[in-house]
Amino acid sequence: MEQGVAELLEKETALVEAVLYLESDPLDEGAISRISGLSRDVVKSALENLGRRYGGEESGLELVHIGGGVMISPKKELWENLKERYGKKNEARISRAAMETLSIIAYSQPITRSEIEAIRGVSADNMIRLLLEKELIRETGKKDVPGKPVQYGTTREFLKLFRLNSIADLPKLDEGERDRFELEGQA
Repeated sequence: MEQGVAELLEKETALVEAVLYLESDPLDEGAISRISGLSRDVVKSALENLGRRYGGEESGLELVHIGGGVMISPKKELWENLKERYGKKNEARISRAAMETLSIIAYSQPITRSEIEAIRGVSADNMIRLLLEKELIRETGKKDVPGKPVQYGTTREFLKLFRLNSIADLPKLDEGERDRFELEGQA
């Protein structure tokens, strides 16, 4: 009987693996369950199985947790050799100015255009437009001040690009860097 259960879990693990392979975005356990028709408990066991399978040095893949979901991805240490050919084709390099703007938004979100400009010291119109087009940021609401300016925050695409499970996984800033991301008069 034990062998029958193990064989069944292998088939279910293979199904979950196939679902993750075919999806380009991270999926949570509920989505995998709906797509595969498997229970959440079986999906959870299958993901644990895949984690062990991919954990060995003989595998070039790993399970990556991004934005509350999971996806199959090349191991980080292999990506340097792969990214030139397999990096997103439609993704032009992000300029230094766009990366600076994106960093300000990531560490200070939600943040308005004028707050970004106050930190950067230059207009942010083009950089915000570019980051919106690349779907790395989005409008998150309006600030409750006169004029109700739009606030911006990062997206799931941002988490995917930087292989983060959540914003909390951003590298910690040292005191000098933290001061740079604060507006004058804020503490």
